[in-house]
Amino acid sequence: MANGLWGRAVGALVVGIVLSVAAAMPTLAQSVKVTVNGTPITDLQISQRVKLFALEGNGGGTKGATEQLVDEAMQLSEAKRLGITVSNAQIDDAFLQIARNLKMNTDNLRQLLQQRGINIDTLKDRLRAAIAWNAVTEMAIMPQVQISELDLDQQAASKVQAYQGFDYILKEIIFVGQGSSGRTGQANQYRSGFAGCDTAVDLSLNFTDAAVVDVGRRHATQLPEAIAQELAGLNVGGITKPRVVENGVSMLAVCEKTQAEDLTFIKSELRSEAGDSALGGQTATYLEDLRKRTKIIYN
Repeated sequence: MANGLWGRAVGALVVGIVLSVAAAMPTLAQSVKVTVNGTPITDLQISQRVKLFALEGNGGGTKGATEQLVDEAMQLSEAKRLGITVSNAQIDDAFLQIARNLKMNTDNLRQLLQQRGINIDTLKDRLRAAIAWNAVTEMAIMPQVQISELDLDQQAASKVQAYQGFDYILKEIIFVGQGSSGRTGQANQYRSGFAGCDTAVDLSLNFTDAAVVDVGRRHATQLPEAIAQELAGLNVGGITKPRVVENGVSMLAVCEKTQAEDLTFIKSELRSEAGDSALGGQTATYLEDLRKRTKIIYN
């Protein structure tokens, strides 16, 4: 009986020691290097981020990893202030997308991370911060971006070339099949007999695997530059030289042609560029202000 009590007492003591050591291990194994608004960043997090950098070919090292973690802590803190939350499902979806981009499944991606000594939470923590910051950008930064339509009009007008000032109604004549040399020869025969869009289909019936497709209305700015330049030199009833395309040989016939300076497509590209530039500047300012308001303590 005494031996049984003694055995249980020793067993309880051993379990207590093991639990005490286990509880103390995280504290002993990690040290806090930076605190961001009370959120600690440990040396283990930094070393893990350095390993992730190495996997990506990023040479930022310890300093770069530390600053990225500081930025993410700031971003997550700001997201929380704005009431933004990121679900585990969103993180899982982002993780799956990364795996697909790498042409592997999620199990393979986990295995790749494990082989490089990277905890899966290291990547998921970064994904959480990125998703949260995207939401902050949409909610708080994008509404501050202003783009002048007058400036876009002026810039677009200055970029319009002479060959881009036309509006067309086009038909495409396609000689379907492999063997571009043979198909090109037939296309040139078709071209020499072409007498306008009204007889385009009838003429195609004299050739094997020739199709006439209504392209419809297109402005020059919607077309590849080389084709737009060639079309600019043609009158109504003209047809372009044969071009080898993926499914055969193609030509474009001009059914209608009018002078029409359309800045829509040029403006769209300029608006995208201006928006990206303005958003980048606004984001940098927002982050700078955020850093001034954030309590960051380096140990």
